Amino acid sequence: MKELGPDFYNITDLLSEEELLIQKTAHDFVQAEFMPIINEHYEKATFPMELAPKLGKLGFMGSALPEKSGGAGVSNVAYGLILHELERGDSGLRSFASVQGALVMYPIHSYGSDEQKAKWLPALGAGTKIGCFGLTEPNFGSNPGGMATTCNKEGDVWVINGSKIWITNGSVADVAVVWAKDNNGVIRGFLLEKGMDGFSAPLQHGKWSLRASVTSELVMDNVRVPDSAMLPNIEGLKGPLSCLTQARYGISWGMVGAAVDCYNTALEYSKDRKQFSKPIAGYQLTQAKLAEMITRITEGQLLVYRLGRLKDEGKMTFQQVAMAKRKNCAMARDIARTSREILGANGITEDYSPIRHMANIESVYTYEGTHEMHTLILGEAITGMAAFDS
Repeated sequence: MKELGPDFYNITDLLSEEELLIQKTAHDFVQAEFMPIINEHYEKATFPMELAPKLGKLGFMGSALPEKSGGAGVSNVAYGLILHELERGDSGLRSFASVQGALVMYPIHSYGSDEQKAKWLPALGAGTKIGCFGLTEPNFGSNPGGMATTCNKEGDVWVINGSKIWITNGSVADVAVVWAKDNNGVIRGFLLEKGMDGFSAPLQHGKWSLRASVTSELVMDNVRVPDSAMLPNIEGLKGPLSCLTQARYGISWGMVGAAVDCYNTALEYSKDRKQFSKPIAGYQLTQAKLAEMITRITEGQLLVYRLGRLKDEGKMTFQQVAMAKRKNCAMARDIARTSREILGANGITEDYSPIRHMANIESVYTYEGTHEMHTLILGEAITGMAAFDS
């Protein structure tokens, strides 16, 4: 299992045989199916959609959800290990699976009607249908409660107007979980299907980060849907925020995977690259960088391992998730940069992954709650005083 390392604190000893096998399966899939094509897709700013049913067949979509809900019924630690390996490949790959599972399958599983579950969950879990999640708006990111998208009831029909932005999978999605505010200011969730009159999902272009990921707008222009399109078992901001907690959990694991890939790349390079007659790994300044990286990765591994066990025990809080997302994004961001330094000029080429991770992490550092917002979530948790409006 050496290829799954580093594991300086023997954390693999705490994993079950099933969890280790699941991680190995995800690792082998990424290496065989994804790594040979990532540079091409990153350059073209495309996502390899042919991998969707393969991810589904392996049970990588919503893995911790019950099998009856399209998942694989694995532990949350195993689910985290899957996302660790997907993001070790590229943030675009992890984002694809994370949105499908945490932001689309999860709300349908938790808040949907029996009919909605039957229609969408098996196909989403199999990767034969794709979903997206519409919350962020052009003027409301960190403050989702201020959303301007509306849903007005006219008889037995809801009329939805507004727009969403920075939507992963938007243009390729068959169904979108869209959040809107009704006449009474209550936030409600709807399942909007591709092809509905007035509903469009134009691609967003010009990204220098997360290039191997489909990012779109969602535009709702008098989209008329029946009551059966509304998620019946949730109302208020709790709905979308509970989905974000699931997604942030996965990000916390994924960032460790990205950091591991950067560290391994820099370590192997430093052992081979010679300057002044010996490998640069033999110099104190390089060893100081490697020592700092392995320490911070180990901290991140311990954080998500414990978080996963808490989640499996039903004890995880959103504040704990905020800490892990905040800490591990910052950790991976720093390690990607330090790894690029060790690689020298070669580090800016497509031959080495840290520069790609480095660009991707700028998106992950920001989305699903910025570093600053998670800082304030923790601040409120430890002081009892909210500072969001200060």
